[in-house]
Amino acid sequence: MDAIKSVIIDCDPGIDDSLALLLALKSPELKVVGITTVCGNVPAELGAQNVLKVLALAGRLDIPVHVGAKTPLRVPYTSAQDTHGDDGLGNSQLPAITTVTVGSDAVAFIIATLTAAPTTAILALGPLTNIAQALQQQPAVFKQVAQFTLMGGSYRSHGNCSPVAEYNFWCDPDAAQLVFDQLPVPIQMVGLDVTRQIVLTPSLLEYMQAINPVMGRFIKKITRFYFDFHWQQERVIGCVINDPLAVAVMLEPTILTGFSAYTAVVATDDVARGQSIVDDHEFWQRPHNSLVETRVDVAAFWRLFLTRVAGAAEPELSATLHQLKVVGA
Repeated sequence: MDAIKSVIIDCDPGIDDSLALLLALKSPELKVVGITTVCGNVPAELGAQNVLKVLALAGRLDIPVHVGAKTPLRVPYTSAQDTHGDDGLGNSQLPAITTVTVGSDAVAFIIATLTAAPTTAILALGPLTNIAQALQQQPAVFKQVAQFTLMGGSYRSHGNCSPVAEYNFWCDPDAAQLVFDQLPVPIQMVGLDVTRQIVLTPSLLEYMQAINPVMGRFIKKITRFYFDFHWQQERVIGCVINDPLAVAVMLEPTILTGFSAYTAVVATDDVARGQSIVDDHEFWQRPHNSLVETRVDVAAFWRLFLTRVAGAAEPELSATLHQLKVVGA
């Protein structure tokens, strides 16, 4: 096993964020030193409460949680509660966690953590408002970040909230633009091109319930709403779970492949708002600021997720993935 990687997770839970948190918390390669929330899928305060629910399930309420930006840098805030439910967890109405107090300044936590431990990795699963604000205040603390991975953007795929934009970048385009323009370390971009291939199907959900009833019931409870949304909007049987793939590539880098390029984000509030533009033909001749992931090993992702989150084991796991016709199994 490689050395344990310390990581801050900045997120907006959200159904798929919650699944990503479970994967990170169940993976010994990662030491989650703190979780910060940002307005995105749900308001930042509600996101923090959802983080606590996931931490309680995982038995990790020792991890500090800090609430961050409540509005984007400039544009009005538009949540994605139509996609994730009013409570952000599929209207599951899970009981609130009242035994833990959350912090109130995510940006200060990010800066303090990177000051004390400069090589801490960052995993950004929501709009980039917190990261942009920290970068504006103390750009130097990001110079030694060991890895900066985000779920966001799209290379050669249509958007999910406009013809050209992925939600995290669209929600706060100014923050995304600032981070891509100013972050002093490369950005690993896990965009819609690859995350759309990670579909939690009814059969995979049934398998998780069969081998791990507690975890399976939780995932079924929070994804039912997501299943319905995907069928109504995209005629997908199941639901796309974007964010867990960004965790997976931190654990197993070979799950994704891509290429290095200069990427820019459109911040104008018009039809191109939040569009990520990848200069794959070197028109601008600018230094590369991103690793744009383009291909995913779907079977490897599901092996990792099901092993860690649901406790699946071989040889049954391989046989099940083959039976369910998971790509590459």
